[in-house]
Amino acid sequence: MAGTAFSKSLWTLTATDADSSCYSPPMTGNGQLGTVVDRSGLRAARMFSANAVSRGRESKVSSIVEAICPINLTVNANGSDGPQTEWSQTLDMRIGEVSTSYCLPGLKITNRIVNLRPLPFVTSDVLTVKATADNMKVTVSNTPAVPKSLSASMVSERRFHAGKNEWRFIRAESGFNQQRDVMVATVGMDGDGWDRLSADSMTITLKKGQEATLWIVSSLISSADFTDPWNESERQVLYAVSTGRETLMRRHRAAWNRLWEGDIIIEGDPLLQSHARAALYNLYASAAPGSGRSIAPMGLSSTHYYGHIFWDADTWMLPVMAILQPDIARDMADYRIATLAQARKRAAAYGYSGAMFPWESDDLGEESTPTFALTGPLEHHVTADVAIGAWLCYCSTGDIDWLRDKAWPLLKDCADFWVSRAEKGNDGLYSIKGVVGADEYAIGVNDNAFTNGAVMRSLEYARRAAALLGHKTDPLWEDMEKHMRFHHIPGTEIISEYEGYAGETIKQADVALLAYPLNLLKTPEEIERNLTYYDAKIDSVNGPAMSHSAMAVNYARLGDGEKAARLVARAYQPNLRGAFHNLSESPGNDHVYFVTGAGGLLQSLVFGFAGVEIDTENGGLKQCPSALPKSIESITVKSPHGVFIR
Repeated sequence: MAGTAFSKSLWTLTATDADSSCYSPPMTGNGQLGTVVDRSGLRAARMFSANAVSRGRESKVSSIVEAICPINLTVNANGSDGPQTEWSQTLDMRIGEVSTSYCLPGLKITNRIVNLRPLPFVTSDVLTVKATADNMKVTVSNTPAVPKSLSASMVSERRFHAGKNEWRFIRAESGFNQQRDVMVATVGMDGDGWDRLSADSMTITLKKGQEATLWIVSSLISSADFTDPWNESERQVLYAVSTGRETLMRRHRAAWNRLWEGDIIIEGDPLLQSHARAALYNLYASAAPGSGRSIAPMGLSSTHYYGHIFWDADTWMLPVMAILQPDIARDMADYRIATLAQARKRAAAYGYSGAMFPWESDDLGEESTPTFALTGPLEHHVTADVAIGAWLCYCSTGDIDWLRDKAWPLLKDCADFWVSRAEKGNDGLYSIKGVVGADEYAIGVNDNAFTNGAVMRSLEYARRAAALLGHKTDPLWEDMEKHMRFHHIPGTEIISEYEGYAGETIKQADVALLAYPLNLLKTPEEIERNLTYYDAKIDSVNGPAMSHSAMAVNYARLGDGEKAARLVARAYQPNLRGAFHNLSESPGNDHVYFVTGAGGLLQSLVFGFAGVEIDTENGGLKQCPSALPKSIESITVKSPHGVFIR
């Protein structure tokens, strides 16, 4: 991270020319739009709109669509756009703004891009130019960039009267889903003192020391959002311009301030504080409270994993959000509830009862795993993970109406699925055969430890919900919960990851998750012997970031803050990319931004060092004993539920 700088307040991250060799671009997002800003700062490297999805067909699967990039500026001074000097780029995590500055001969340029919270389909771009020499003629043009994945693209000028004004906009439109859907971007440019050359080009001449500002407002609308995206895209820009930049930014800051009411404050370790803020920022940038959407592993930054929803959301992100942002956690659970009908159909299609949630769920709740991956047919623990996430949402809020009206049908159907999925042996123990567990290197195994443990918890939570609501339960729920089969490595007290496990390399923590988050391993001795054994088996190059996060929680709760700190470092430091603290999926690749890993890091801080816990028996939050490393003076978790200090 050569050249990395962060402010004393730890809200901003800055890259300079010294970071060029390890540059990884920043992202601005509002939960609807995600914009990865390129190094120039004048355009988007790529952009996504949450609901714009191409449908699966033949060998392809449903996937989030790379969107039209409305902001694609060129700036020249006296006919030249170079050479460029004094480049720097800053991410203001407090408000989700990316600011880039550089100099041309005779001109200093600063461009600030933000996806607005109060107008979730609108991007605000403020370009400021300051002359450092006399008679600087500045010309700014903007031509929306259309990715090759879209089709039948067209860019045109829109010129019309609305109210007392004449408006000149640039419109870009493209089709997807074999032209059944359309995406439309509208861009308007305006600024005092600028002369308009065309709808997409402005010019101004400045004397030395003079400064001018240009406001570029754009909207991005698809037919997944509005039936008439053409006119709605213009309405959004007209509303933004009529409302005014200062008013919109005031509302935008207020919305981000509400999000930052859920925060983690670390005294004594400013670098870890900065990384924690970056992790939280990228989660918040990927979520819109009240949207009813969940969060994909890469948020709104990439087509990697197609924008699908995995167990990542329910297991690694939702628990932290249940503490810091209950509304976002509720959205994530509501997404699963909204797709319950599809999960029921899927269970029936495979000969089971209840609901069988997909491994990779698209926006409609359909299974969207590519057929080359056997995780789709076999990684069934996701159904237990979904149920656990819903119960954590209830416990953190105590909303009995939500539990009764929305979550209970899901909890019941997940429990019914496991009754039909498991097999009871002659010894009275239940096995679940032919699965993929958290360790995806092991395909089609029997009695995967994490799967069986997650099933136990989901059955318990279904029973607890039924008792609260006065519903009868299937007696098999409790029988299965108390009699799930676990194997041990011969001659040891170590739980076998699955029947016949013989010490192979594993992709990620599996048995270790029985300690945290499942809390099925109780004594320090059994926790430590299982964690120690499997820590040495994890693929340290290609394994994802969360394994050591979960282990860190256990050691912090066992009172070993120093070992927990070493595991926290292993959980994310090898995955850091660039000055903006982007997290990659694994140490061996550069797939950013991996918000699943962010969720894991935050869990190690909230549930580990701070000792905060969701009380799954009595509801609400509590703080359990935990230890801090010497490097941390204190940690504070700010939550709508209260403030927790260790």
